[in-house]
Amino acid sequence: MTDVRVERVWGEDELPIAGLIPVAAAEGHGFVALTHDEWLSGLNRFQQEGEAFFVAYTDGALAGMCGLNIDPFIAGPDVGRIRHLYVAPNVRRLGVGRALVESCINHGRGSFRRLRLRTFDPVASAFYVAIGFEEVEERTATHSMSMS
Repeated sequence: MTDVRVERVWGEDELPIAGLIPVAAAEGHGFVALTHDEWLSGLNRFQQEGEAFFVAYTDGALAGMCGLNIDPFIAGPDVGRIRHLYVAPNVRRLGVGRALVESCINHGRGSFRRLRLRTFDPVASAFYVAIGFEEVEERTATHSMSMS
């Protein structure tokens, strides 16, 4: 198994994900650039109570990213939302995605009673179920996890 190092990005002006933008864009994933732009503009820096943004490295190279926000689709601050998980294609299936999502889950304990997310990709769905999320049929979420 590859050595995966996950770091929380907090209070920095620059978000260190620029190297992922062209790779993600080539796969049709514009959300990586959007995440970067929203960080730079201050629109979303994952800094409200319970929120966090993580980046992962393998062998010293940037490998992926994932964020945890207060879920904007639920009234109240006690439900978190896993957002913007991206893992570079060359390091998929090496534990990077799991390490990132588990970092979000562990960070969210004590702040959130439930975590939610939305994906329509069957591979991603199976990944989240394997980590412990349950499939749900909600208007704004496809997966949910109780934090109790």
